[in-house]
Parts: sequence; structure tokens; C-alpha cells
Amino acid sequence: MQELIKQKTLDAIHAFASENHKPDIKFSIQDVLLNKTSPDFKGDFTVVIFPFIKKLGVNPNALGEYIGQYLKNNLEEITDWNLIKGFLNLELSAEYWKRSFRELSLQGNAAFSPKLNNEEAVLIEYPSPNTNKPLHLGHLRNIFLGASLSEIMKATGHPVIPVCLYNDRGTNICKSMVAWKRYAGGQTPKDAQMKGDHFVGHYYVKFNDAFKEEVAGLIGHGMTEDEAKKAAPIQKEVEEMLLKWEAGDPEIRQLWALMNGWVYEGFATTFDTLGVSFVKNYYESEVYNLGKETVEEGLSKGIFYKKEDGAIAIDLSDAGLDEKVLLRSNGTSIYITQDIAVAYQKQKDFDFTKSIYVVGNEQDYHFKVLIEICKRLGMKASDQLYHLSYGMVELPTGKMKSREGTVVDADDLIALMVEEAREKSEELGKTDDFTAEEKANLHKMLAMGALKYFILKVDPKKKMIFNPAESIEMQGNTGPFVQYTHARIASIMRNAGGAGEFGTSAYLPNAKEAELIKLLYEYKAIIREAADTYSPAVVANYVYELAKTFNQFYHDYGILKETDAEARNFRLRLTELCGQYIQHCLKLLCIEAPEKM
Repeated sequence: MQELIKQKTLDAIHAFASENHKPDIKFSIQDVLLNKTSPDFKGDFTVVIFPFIKKLGVNPNALGEYIGQYLKNNLEEITDWNLIKGFLNLELSAEYWKRSFRELSLQGNAAFSPKLNNEEAVLIEYPSPNTNKPLHLGHLRNIFLGASLSEIMKATGHPVIPVCLYNDRGTNICKSMVAWKRYAGGQTPKDAQMKGDHFVGHYYVKFNDAFKEEVAGLIGHGMTEDEAKKAAPIQKEVEEMLLKWEAGDPEIRQLWALMNGWVYEGFATTFDTLGVSFVKNYYESEVYNLGKETVEEGLSKGIFYKKEDGAIAIDLSDAGLDEKVLLRSNGTSIYITQDIAVAYQKQKDFDFTKSIYVVGNEQDYHFKVLIEICKRLGMKASDQLYHLSYGMVELPTGKMKSREGTVVDADDLIALMVEEAREKSEELGKTDDFTAEEKANLHKMLAMGALKYFILKVDPKKKMIFNPAESIEMQGNTGPFVQYTHARIASIMRNAGGAGEFGTSAYLPNAKEAELIKLLYEYKAIIREAADTYSPAVVANYVYELAKTFNQFYHDYGILKETDAEARNFRLRLTELCGQYIQHCLKLLCIEAPEKM
């Protein structure tokens, strides 16, 4: 319908030009801007008049009134129009929305997937954790974005390849290892009755505590802060350990494998709870030599150069960036060395068309440098590397710092959310007839829905504050509110025994029903927008609007109590379809839709 309105609008403009003795003035259909009418005004679609005013040399009201009357005369679906300051608002007939609703109903699952013949493989890398600490709240935003974006891309027809890169070697990993050697006395996670990733993370914090103490002591003996940080014995141990690791020292490698193994076991448990998995895992330790080789190759081609101290670097000042060291003077590699190698390895493994890195915005500069280097090296599809940069997550109490042990561990937060969900459910008293197992499943479903939705509803680019208590509320823009709406719809349909067929009903939707149909009609465009902008927030805020509008409709109009058979049947079919759309939206957000609450 939108394309037809655009074409008829173009016809109207050309007719207006001819009648005003300007037949040579022509526009294209791309010049016609058609938007959804603002909720503040009456109408369904809005034509923007301004793009045509200057060329035609006319008053916007004169042109708007002409187009409005032309469309009403030439499109039976348009019943009325109003013009407000250069914006032509069009009202469509109830018959049109009834027909649209019927078409959506008959499409089945095809209504949820605006597949655009996309065969280009999209590789999505997340969450890329370090193996020196457990997953935390920041990782959860990363994971939820990566998992949801994967579902959204699939809905538009892309083959999706989710992968994970483990930053499993380097300075930070050695910090946990040095601290464990110093302080653990051979203790294991089993001995400490701790999850493996939490156990290793404990020693990362202990390293930082010891480091700060040693630095303070050296400063007390007359060193500057910078001198003290370089001279701290525990820091020197880390540097020596890294050199030994790169040299393949058997003892160091054995300890490294043992401690990383503890972390992987812990990560696997958390990933299982979150419902995420990956087609392939990459490990920094397996590609760092490839990274070195790639840098050496770039050096031989003159893309990189060797500095006086022996370090290898690249000058990116002509791209608005700085000099970047790729190999240290002692021959050890850094993060970007591995990232270059992984980019090449992923291309070799999957021949992707687009590769998306889901990484926080503190790494914006890093990825600008990485993408520029890949382009200069001539990597295939280097122009399709994309950094999905997202803002940091804070708590109402402020920022989190891993090395100071002030982060909120993902496991602890999930447990807290489950407890919040249990308390909220018991307070509302809606699960008294549930079995213990049903209650446990519902509490986890609500907890994960609250957590995922609260994080995903915020535009990825924005910093956000996560408030656990607010996220679990049953009213407002929350996951539990949307989940409850789905459960309410499921209950209505169970009690009704299903919806009947359309048949030859003469029933026409009222304004509230038409508003719901309009929202359902928009869904394919919503998915396309979410995919184009890499933003699950588009889906989250859409499903909230749909759930809110349905609840208003449910409040205003009887469904099960409706005595008019045609009205009752129409409303049941509309209710059923709303439930299906809500369920699909939640699926794109990786949230379960409960059948009863």
C-alpha cells in the first residue's frame, strides 16, 4: 500500500505541475517521503510536502491540499486527510485494515521474516572474554547483543556464524598465574569449593592488591610512581613469565593450561545458563604466531616498518590515526597482532561477506586501527568489517572495576534476578496453583527475560545503568510486562478454545483494533530496521508498544464476554495474532514467552 500511495502522490505532483504551467518539472518516487503518522495527529501515513516546494515555487498548503484531494479521489482506501504545516496526514479505511489483517493471518510464519534473498554469510564475534576473570555484567550486555543480533540477521535471511575469541594469553593472564603461584599453596577450585572462573578471578584481584602494596612501598623509598610501577617485583615476575610462555617453557605452559581449563569450565556453565553457543571458538594462543608472521609479511612489503628499538609499527596518520606498534621490541605480540591474525583466519574458515565485532566502545580506536590495517594488507572483505560499539553498563552505585573486585559477576547477578522474580511472583500471588518445578522454571524465565530485555531495550551506542529491581517490575517497559502479556493472550485463547475462521464476516475493525493491525503491519519493516542498524533495541521497543496497545485494547473491549459472534471471532483472531508476534519478537531477543504466569 505504501508504494501505491507514493506512486499516486507522484502522479498528483506531476498533475499539479502541469495545471500550473510547469509540465517540465519532474520528480522521482525516491523524492516522495512517506512516514508513519505521529501519534499526536490523526492519520495512518504522512506525506512530507517540503521536498517539492522550492522547485515548484508554490505554497506548501496549496500543494498539500491538491495532493490530499487527489489521493482521496484516486485511492478508495483513503477516507480522509488533514494538512498540518507541510505534513499531509492520510487516513485509511477500516476495510483496508481488515484486508491487511486477513493477509497477515494467512501468511503464517512468513509474516515474521522479511527475507530479502540474503545469502551473504554474516559472522558475529562475541563476547571475547579474557581467561583471567569470570564473566560480569558488562559481558552480559555483549552476549545479549551478540545473541539477539544473530537471531535478527537470521530473520532477514542471512546465514549467521557466531564465534567466540578467547583472549587466553598475555600480560593479564600471567597476572592471575603469578598470584596463584605466590598465594594459592596449590589450592584448586574444587578445594576452595568455587566455580573455576571465579577462582582464577580471585587471584587476578590478589595480584592487583599486591602490586599496589609494592608500588606504595617503592614510592615510600623515593621512587616516582612510574618508576615504582615498572620496578615492582610482582610486575617483573609477570613480564618474565610472559617471555617464558612465548618461549614455550613447559612448566609455565602446564600451569597456563591448568588455570585456563578451570576458567573454560566456569564459562561453559554460564553460557549454558544464558542459552548461547558458538560455531567455533578461536584462541589467541593459537594465532599469535600467525599474527607475527602476518606482521613480518607486512614489513617485507613495506606496509610496516621497524623502529630504532626493533619494534615493528605502522604509521596511520594519513587516515587520521596515530602510529601503532604491532610487535614489541622484545618480539612479543600485542592484542592487535592477534586480532589481525584472527580476522584472516575467520575469512579463511568461513569466507564471510560481513564480519561484526561486538565490543565495548572503549575499544573504538582499536577497531579503527584494526580495520585500516586489514584494508592495507589487502584482506578480502576488509571493507565489510564492522565494529558494533556499545556503551558501558553501570549500576546505580557507579562503575565497575575488575582488578579491584568491584564488578558484578554474571552468575551472582543471575541468581539475584531469580530471587527477585521469586519474591515478585509470591507477592502477586499468581502462582499458588503452580507445582514447585513450574515455579522454578517461571522464576528463571522471568529473571532472564527481565535481565535481557532491560539491557537490550537501550540503544547499543548509549551508556546505560542497570537497575535489577526496576527490571523485574510487571508494569512498564520491562521484560516481565511483555512476558505477562503473552501469558494473558495464551490464557484467553485457552479459555476461548481457539479462534474461528474468517469466513464472510462483515465486521469492520474499530479504531483500537485498527491501531493493533497497523502495529502488526509494521513488523517486517521493524526487523529490517533492526538488522540495518544492528540494534535489538528497535525490536524491544516495538514489542513493548505492541504489548501496551494490546493491553489497552483488552481493557477497553470485551473478548470472551463479547455477545456479537462476528466481533468476538474477529477479536480472538486479532488476539491470537498479537500473541504470535509478541512471541516472535521475544525470540529475536532470546527471551522465552511463558504460556501462563
